[in-house]
Amino acid sequence: MEYRKLGRTGLLVSEIGMGCEGFVGKPYSEVEKMVDAMEAGGVNCIDLYTPNPEFRSNLGHALRGRREKFILQAHLCTIWKDGQYKRTRDLAEVREGFDDQLHRLETDHVEIGMIHYVDSMADWEAVRDKGVLDYARELKAQGVIRCIGLSSHNPEVALEAVHSGAIEVLMFSVNPCYDLQPAGEDVEQLWNEKNYAQPLVNMDPQRQELYETCQRLGVGITVMKAFGGGDLLSAELSPAGKALNLYQCLHYALSRPGVASVMSGARTLEELNTSIGYESAPAEERDYAAAFAALPKISWVGHCMYCGHCAPCPVGIDVASVTKFLNLVQAQGETPETVREHYAVLPHHGGECLSCGACEKRCPFGVPVIENMCRAAEVFGK
Repeated sequence: MEYRKLGRTGLLVSEIGMGCEGFVGKPYSEVEKMVDAMEAGGVNCIDLYTPNPEFRSNLGHALRGRREKFILQAHLCTIWKDGQYKRTRDLAEVREGFDDQLHRLETDHVEIGMIHYVDSMADWEAVRDKGVLDYARELKAQGVIRCIGLSSHNPEVALEAVHSGAIEVLMFSVNPCYDLQPAGEDVEQLWNEKNYAQPLVNMDPQRQELYETCQRLGVGITVMKAFGGGDLLSAELSPAGKALNLYQCLHYALSRPGVASVMSGARTLEELNTSIGYESAPAEERDYAAAFAALPKISWVGHCMYCGHCAPCPVGIDVASVTKFLNLVQAQGETPETVREHYAVLPHHGGECLSCGACEKRCPFGVPVIENMCRAAEVFGK
């Protein structure tokens, strides 16, 4: 298992995480086997959005004696009421629900306190100004949570939260279909087939800005909906008009700037082990570039997908990394010190480009690589 820094939190998370869907509705014996498989496979990050009390208790029991091996992404504002899930901003309910979560998980702390499901600007303002964010800060000051996060499907809201400096982790829906959709308060529109009726071209600029801003500011991204609820894995259901495989979806999400871990909603041991198998899968099974280039309803013409098909460069330039750092600068409108230093330690730089064009011939998306290398040389001075 490969591990990544979760932004500026100091936490190291496994590239493959575990969504809680796989634990819900299962007896303790099966939950224990799932946790055993996670430990054996090196999966150390678990998302806990559901307030289902049986799930919480079973997981807490399964973590006995090995709690310190896992990073828990526990959600505030998600409670169990009248036998069902409820999202709440009522501070008394938020406190009670979080206390119940700690009790059932048999722990006195969690690594990530995730403010749950903020998809409208009005809701973000309420969270920010009416007590929920203050409560999260109180928990952090007490050491009950290590860092503050927020989950959202709306890039406009997520950007506002990231720019506020209040959050250190963002849980966001990342996949190649959602990334073409503009910001909106209605999450249902992300998988509304009417929105894919006409061919879509290139990533929504706000989503690209969000990923790049998170990387620049050190806000770690944990990914939800990497498979679009499974739709992307089905030729019949996929908005792209063609099925992708699980490893292509994982690799796409893990290639976005700022992303540290993908919460795979494996519902069986077999599905969990398949997700863990991403780490040892051959490059051709992970490769999404050729598949994306052939999708009938989506095109990324001229847009760098950081897929690496431009390699090898005759002088050894890591074209994808140079392009990523260039895009970070262009999104910011200036050259942050961290980006400049990361670029500086690359073994080869844009200014070394020979303009041979071999990379452009290999690029499935028609990216003007030579132009980008020249621009990088101008921006970074090498």
